[in-house]
Amino acid sequence: MGDAKKREIVYYKQYYLIFFGRLSPEVQKKFNWTLQLISQLERIPTRYFEHITGSNGLYEIRVEVGSNIYRVFSFFDKEKLVIVINGFQKKSQKTPRREIILAQKIKKLYFDEKE
Repeated sequence: MGDAKKREIVYYKQYYLIFFGRLSPEVQKKFNWTLQLISQLERIPTRYFEHITGSNGLYEIRVEVGSNIYRVFSFFDKEKLVIVINGFQKKSQKTPRREIILAQKIKKLYFDEKE
């Protein structure tokens, strides 16, 4: 990975940082690596970053460590800004609907506060 940033990553309020603080050092390291990848690559592999089908512009940042799967929601503000919001440990095949609803509420709050 080069040093040129393609995207700036911003944390909205404390949502992500609280989630991140509860993770093991190994998982934190993987999240840091993944966020660096997202900030620097023009085309991000869907293994790490993917649009959530049926959502209004929400994306999942995906991290796997061993058999544990973690997801953090994000969205764009303008072209290159990724706002990292709530996260959770995934325990089922489908992303829980309540987590998507929470992410949509946080996204709306972000844009409401910007106005």
